[in-house]
Amino acid sequence: MDKNQTAALADITNWLIGPARRSLAPERIVAGLCERLVEAGIPLLRARIGQRVANPMIGAWGVIWTRDGGAELYSVPRGILTTPAYYGSPFEHVLKTRTSFRHSLEHLVPGRDHTVLFEQAELGGTDYLALPIEFGDGSVQSGAFTMDRPGGFTDGEVILIEGLAPAIAAALEPAAMRHSTTSLLEVYLGAGPASRVAQGAFYRGQTTEIEAAVLVTDMRNFTGLSERLQPTDLLDRLGAYFEAVVDAVRSEGGDTLKFVGDGVLSVFPAEGNGRQEACMRAARSIARAFAQPAAMDTPFVAALHVGPVVYGNIGSLDRLDFTVVGPTVNYVSRLETTAKQLDRRAICSADVAALLPASMANDLGEHVLKGIAEPQQVFELNAPAARS
Repeated sequence: MDKNQTAALADITNWLIGPARRSLAPERIVAGLCERLVEAGIPLLRARIGQRVANPMIGAWGVIWTRDGGAELYSVPRGILTTPAYYGSPFEHVLKTRTSFRHSLEHLVPGRDHTVLFEQAELGGTDYLALPIEFGDGSVQSGAFTMDRPGGFTDGEVILIEGLAPAIAAALEPAAMRHSTTSLLEVYLGAGPASRVAQGAFYRGQTTEIEAAVLVTDMRNFTGLSERLQPTDLLDRLGAYFEAVVDAVRSEGGDTLKFVGDGVLSVFPAEGNGRQEACMRAARSIARAFAQPAAMDTPFVAALHVGPVVYGNIGSLDRLDFTVVGPTVNYVSRLETTAKQLDRRAICSADVAALLPASMANDLGEHVLKGIAEPQQVFELNAPAARS
């Protein structure tokens, strides 16, 4: 390295292990790193720093920076790590060997060089450098840098970038841990509860009362299915049904809180006085779920009620569950049973019907709900077409 590159290495290292490590989000760390490398005379075109993660839904996540577009987060589905997109790639080389990978992009050979390199060349890249970034727990992440100057990186530039690897790890590991923790919480709790837990709502009994539309869905004839189908086929059916419901709930801003057997409990918090909007979002989610192929292969019913719920952490001294409880939840569970008894796909309470257009709720008369003394007015819910 020359004197300028040596000075750049020291300056960027100090920034990474100082202010970047203490306070910046991953995308800002990567953007700041790339901008400083460009200022040091390295004409970067693109950079990608990925983090493998212990998450049942995604295999990795990271940040992509481009000269003209800045930095943004991305995620990689878990299955991609078992495809040719990963096998034989520079990322596999870095993760398995813990060594750098450098390759000119100016004279690639089809059938020999990985598709990742061709993709970088098509973007205008001339040289590609991938390097291992080792975290404190011994795990290896990967960073990749593409430039577009004819002839590619100089030896001094390669040494400079590789010399930054420990500082990049020091800056990104805390941010990666925060991001991965939030991501994992969202998988098991849903976005809303995950955000609350991440902000400190993790003590037993730390609850609040909110207004919410509460949705319960449940498969029809699950017992019969479990007797007819092989366990793997039954799990496939369950998975498709759960996916249809959860995706529909998420698309309308709701949170799926619990899977109980073949039942799904979801909530749509009513912000301010927005009970009507919460009910409309819940109704649209029902329409989305029923429109999925899983609803034909695995029929299910839906029940909707609105009211106050206790929302937060409940449980024992050493085991907590983030959920909703209260009379509103009990009531909607009774409605779900009634939906099956009446052979209706979706029903709602009188409270919900009063907040929806008349065309969306057909009066089914009064019915006895288990555990409730007086007969209750029940309505068939004609869910509106889901918004695209």
